[in-house]
Amino acid sequence: MDKHPIDGLMDTAMSNIKSMVDVNTIVGKPICAPDGTIIVPISKVGFGFGAGGSEFGAKKDTPTAGNDGSMFGGGCGGGASISPVAFLVVSGGSIRLLPMDGSSSPIDRVIDMVPDMINKVNGIIKDMSAGKKDDALASEPADADGESES
Repeated sequence: MDKHPIDGLMDTAMSNIKSMVDVNTIVGKPICAPDGTIIVPISKVGFGFGAGGSEFGAKKDTPTAGNDGSMFGGGCGGGASISPVAFLVVSGGSIRLLPMDGSSSPIDRVIDMVPDMINKVNGIIKDMSAGKKDDALASEPADADGESES
């Protein structure tokens, strides 16, 4: 059985859309800044596709008729939209997502604050443990020479 003409239209359109929309379109090629910061663009891709056709009866001796004597009329179309949505920034051991719309949700802000909070908590714990050591050294009894026992 021969392929229907609409199959050829759809195959051509889908292969063209497939070549336009690949992973490099969504997650862009990384850009390296002079200070070592790596910036990766993130995009949103949307596309639509439509195809249709119709067959009309015809006389078998018509030069434009198909193998079965019928005439075919059809068409297809498609479109794609690519919109940048964010940048992934890798710098100094931290990773941040910078949205393009200028506003970020509360969850995004909390996620961005987590590394800073961990560093602050670690600093407080270190200060507290250093303070306990200082207190312990100050409370040790001194011997006759005025030096602490160690």
